[in-house]
Amino acid sequence: MTTQLDPPAPSTPAVPSPAPTEPAPTVPGADAASQRLVDDLLARMSVEEKLAQLVGLWLREEDGSDGDVAPMAAAMGAGQDGSADERFTSFAREGLGQLTRPFGTAPVEPGAGAALLAQRQRWLQANTRLGIPALVHEECLTGLAAWQATTFPAPPAWGASFSPDLVERMAAAVGESMRGLGVHQGLAPVLDVVRDARWGRVEECISEDPYVVGTIGAAYVRGLQSSGVVATLKHFVGYSASRAGRNLAPVHAGPREVADVLLPPFEMAVLDAGAQSVMNSYAEVDGLPAATDADLLTGVLRERWGFTGTVVADYFSVAFLHTLHAVAADLGDAAAQALAAGIDVELPTGSAYLEPLAERVRSGRVPEALVDRAVRRVLRQKAALGLLDPGYDPTPAGPFDLDPPGHRALAAELADRSVVLLSNDGTLPLGAGSAGGAAARVAVLGPNADAQAALFGCYSFVNHVLDQHPQVPARLHAPTVLEALRAELPGATLEHVPGCTVDGDDPSGIAAAVAAAASADVAVVVAGDRAGLFGRGTSGEGCDTDDLRLPGVQQRLVEEVLDTGTPVVLVLLTGRPYAVGPLLGRAAAVVQAFFPGEEGAAAVAGVLSGRVNPSGRLPLSLPRSAGAQPYSYLHPRLGAASPVSNLDTAPPLPFGHGLSYTSFERSLLGVAAARVPTDGSVVVSCRVTNTGTRAGADVVQLYGSAATGSTTRPLVRLLAYARVELDAGESAEVELDVPASRLAASDRALRRTVEPGRVRLLLGPDCSRVDAEAEVELTGAAHAVTTADRRLVRVAVRRPRG
Repeated sequence: MTTQLDPPAPSTPAVPSPAPTEPAPTVPGADAASQRLVDDLLARMSVEEKLAQLVGLWLREEDGSDGDVAPMAAAMGAGQDGSADERFTSFAREGLGQLTRPFGTAPVEPGAGAALLAQRQRWLQANTRLGIPALVHEECLTGLAAWQATTFPAPPAWGASFSPDLVERMAAAVGESMRGLGVHQGLAPVLDVVRDARWGRVEECISEDPYVVGTIGAAYVRGLQSSGVVATLKHFVGYSASRAGRNLAPVHAGPREVADVLLPPFEMAVLDAGAQSVMNSYAEVDGLPAATDADLLTGVLRERWGFTGTVVADYFSVAFLHTLHAVAADLGDAAAQALAAGIDVELPTGSAYLEPLAERVRSGRVPEALVDRAVRRVLRQKAALGLLDPGYDPTPAGPFDLDPPGHRALAAELADRSVVLLSNDGTLPLGAGSAGGAAARVAVLGPNADAQAALFGCYSFVNHVLDQHPQVPARLHAPTVLEALRAELPGATLEHVPGCTVDGDDPSGIAAAVAAAASADVAVVVAGDRAGLFGRGTSGEGCDTDDLRLPGVQQRLVEEVLDTGTPVVLVLLTGRPYAVGPLLGRAAAVVQAFFPGEEGAAAVAGVLSGRVNPSGRLPLSLPRSAGAQPYSYLHPRLGAASPVSNLDTAPPLPFGHGLSYTSFERSLLGVAAARVPTDGSVVVSCRVTNTGTRAGADVVQLYGSAATGSTTRPLVRLLAYARVELDAGESAEVELDVPASRLAASDRALRRTVEPGRVRLLLGPDCSRVDAEAEVELTGAAHAVTTADRRLVRVAVRRPRG
């Protein structure tokens, strides 16, 4: 991505001269007949009908209480006067591109919502001149954000599982529910690479490592789209690198950071998984908002990567070019800039792409060819989804069970794999000793011990929507940790004392918690976050922090319980990693779960009892402090501790860390070739053995460290990983075929290249410890990496017989 050094003044937007009609590349599911239909429709459309296909409509409930479920929704005029039916028929008289979140704005019974949605689709078919149905989109980051739908673990838990295959199956299940209701597009996954733990939206992200983000994000895309639902990559690009971890704040990322860290997950999801939609970032990178960056939205995305889908605006981001960024003089100017840059669809409404843009098209200030370019993309996507088929029938199939047993089983499996055991002095598992026996007394403390909402992220329906409807029950079976522990330890006596709230400053309840701990055999303190929106939580969109100690007075609660001398198991239900380093050495054990979903409490209780052998690994470094942010393990030499500074940013626990109730031994069997061309592959073979007494899963992690480079490089970077399940005493041989392009970096001319030189290969349990190492020499000329020679890492796991 390049940066425009001298942008034009807002009064003279950079709109190119009339663009030629874009050729119609083949979209999966759109055959030649569909392409001809798109051409015919486009030729027959008026300007107004074209623009109607480029906007969404967000209908409020009849009482108008849709809540604040999008940034500045009220200020941007998301709602209109009149009944929902009146607003719909008035807005959609020329047609409609998208319907915005009919299930994810307020509690809607699935069957009734599907019937109403079908009714509106039939109205569009019968009462607009061209009869084109709307594409329907919903949020689906932790499952479909609809009332009574399965709520899966949050994305950091996906990263902690290191299980792309399982994430793909989860996403396919989510897509199955969506398509059954009549929903065509999901606004997920989030592919922002975590750069600062203070940012509230860390809970929406997968990892601080772009390869982990890319592999797991691409798996989510494949799963969702396998069910016939378009996946939307968010937020393109740079959103997570905001200054000081503040939401919607400026980003000062250099072109190398953008190219080498922030863009690769999107590239993987487009090229490896065929993602069919992308959503722009709200952020401005080095002063240029993504919504007006043609080099990004057209140059990188379409011309370099060959993307053929639609680019949809993050909610209100087109208008924000005028109201927030002040790079557009008015809404018409904002629309002109966004359309020219490559945004096809304005969401969630049409405040800029309707009349303001129509006026500029009529006056000749915006070429109609740019409108045609976007409309063609939208119609191609509708054709691929079957919406343009002559016999398209929107009638839902029913009956609707959005939380079926199969989905719950997937949620449970992912939750089990994602719990990370950070430390353990042998107190865990409780079921193995007196703490879990019939005579055991267990104090279950902390504000999250008996809180269902603590299991869910900000984009779950419970915390995103029901928070605005406190009178509506969740209708979701999701036991709390306290309830799960009662089921898991039936012989033990459990005493529950919250001690404090999540973010309040009242310490008066701590004394009762301390008393309960003092009389118990073990104390389980369940602390952490409460996800919310725009300051209504401690984690989530608009819930940033400048202090990475546990929120409220929870740190004091934990410390005073520790002072009793009773063994303390600290359980963290959070959306971000917290600076709990000082507690690691004092607590008997620390367990981390990143918003583990409706089956998450059972997973946590299973780890505590020993029924579940923990196998999660940290997808995010455990921060030293708020002042040590931003931090990434992918830092160059100058990012490490140094004698010229008195500060050390090294985390208490590194990326990739995680303990088990069994033990593993890893050894390097060999490297296929000591000399590998810069356009070749590094093939590494290793053996992992379960040397303990029970079955478990190891995550084999291979890191690389280049000796030198024309630009600075990370001290280490993850090259490949493999999750391997092993019985006690069992061994497996793992072969990792790693393209040399995994070692590419932007050179001094900003070309992504693989440079010749020595590379250390490091095998270990995390990014800081080495069990075995080898060295290869990359030979030949520097190799410029292009999409033409793209190859994926190949992993083979063999289990020797005998």
